[in-house]
Amino acid sequence: MLKVLVIGSGGREHALAWRLAQAGSVETVYVAPGNAGTAADKRLTNLPITDLEELRDWALANAIDLTVVGPEAPLAKGVVNLFRASGLTIFGPTKEAAQLESSKDFAKNFMKRKGIPTADYETFTDCEAAHAYINAKGAPIVIKADGLAAGKGVVVAMTLDEAHAAVDDMLGGHKFGNAGARVVIEEFLTGEEASFIVMVDGKNVLPMASSQDHKRLLDADQGPNTGGMGAYSPAPVVTRDVHEQVMREIIEPTVRGMAEDGIEYTGFLYAGLMVGRDAEGRTTVKTLEFNCRMGDPETQPIMSRIKGDFAQTLLAAAKGELAGVTLEWDDRAALGVVLAAKGYPEAPEKGAVITGLFDEDDAHVVFHAGTKTAEDGSILVSGGRVLCVVGLGDNITAAQKAAYEAAAKIHFDGMQMRSDIGYRAIAREAS
Repeated sequence: MLKVLVIGSGGREHALAWRLAQAGSVETVYVAPGNAGTAADKRLTNLPITDLEELRDWALANAIDLTVVGPEAPLAKGVVNLFRASGLTIFGPTKEAAQLESSKDFAKNFMKRKGIPTADYETFTDCEAAHAYINAKGAPIVIKADGLAAGKGVVVAMTLDEAHAAVDDMLGGHKFGNAGARVVIEEFLTGEEASFIVMVDGKNVLPMASSQDHKRLLDADQGPNTGGMGAYSPAPVVTRDVHEQVMREIIEPTVRGMAEDGIEYTGFLYAGLMVGRDAEGRTTVKTLEFNCRMGDPETQPIMSRIKGDFAQTLLAAAKGELAGVTLEWDDRAALGVVLAAKGYPEAPEKGAVITGLFDEDDAHVVFHAGTKTAEDGSILVSGGRVLCVVGLGDNITAAQKAAYEAAAKIHFDGMQMRSDIGYRAIAREAS
């Protein structure tokens, strides 16, 4: 029986740990450091360790069979290198491979060299040069902090004023610290976004179910960019033909290209896609970004749909044995609605008491993200994205209905949520 460690404290990690705890081959799942949701689940054990070397020592002392890394920060710091050097089995990319996410400039340069379709771009460290480039290119245009900014370092500027303000914030005002000391400015792409996540063992690739995230805070994709306000799986925009095109033009060349550069890629690989059409009406797929881990909130509906022993799949991937492995999926669709704190994303307010939480059933589950347990046992808001409520149904329309019925039971002061998660897929189903 396996002892598994999940590193992280968010909704993605709760969903991964929740799914792993249901695997027949798993004895115990530890979550470091976890949250109030993982603490309340009797199948999971929170581990209050965040220092990576201390975590490595603990994993050795407790004979952990498999470690799975949730968030990007420990990957960028080299947690995989650290664990592997001590002989521990861990699933995730090395520090070198994680540059695909930790540096937008690295990723764009890599895609350009390897012929992987993406938006045209330039990289800047100088404010004046960046402003001049924006004036030459016009709006809409996209400004990205080069480094990790918790999903908030991207500004889709619809006007020149917005674009110039974003450059001033990042390069001049150091809004994202070192992450914004260099910016990537790229062309604005049109089409429909999708999330394409695969597992990679260094050579072999196993695709996960498709999904679609909703980045903007408000309905109809209005308001500021967030880490994600909801997601659903599968995403109808990823047809069989699109799936094959993504594998052929983006995923396989990326895994192969990293190996050519002497960097073996293992772990989850997330390609943020823009699916559009060219002048002749042919489908085009371009890469908006790479993440070196599962997406959040995409993980929550994806994990809700996985069947079978996912721990054995992860173990095979971590050992370079993915060839011939398949995944089994629930035929139902899953849709997750994020409940966010008052003031999110700019200045989330913490401390509100959460009421109305309910036990999971076959069609509903709540994953915690920014939560903590008070001394009196109540659950408190402790982050920007607080919960993700997932509903399952025969199609996206039914899954949306289940998710919103469940979300309506939950309350905390200042709670924000979109009311239209899944609207593109539902429009497709209606037509």
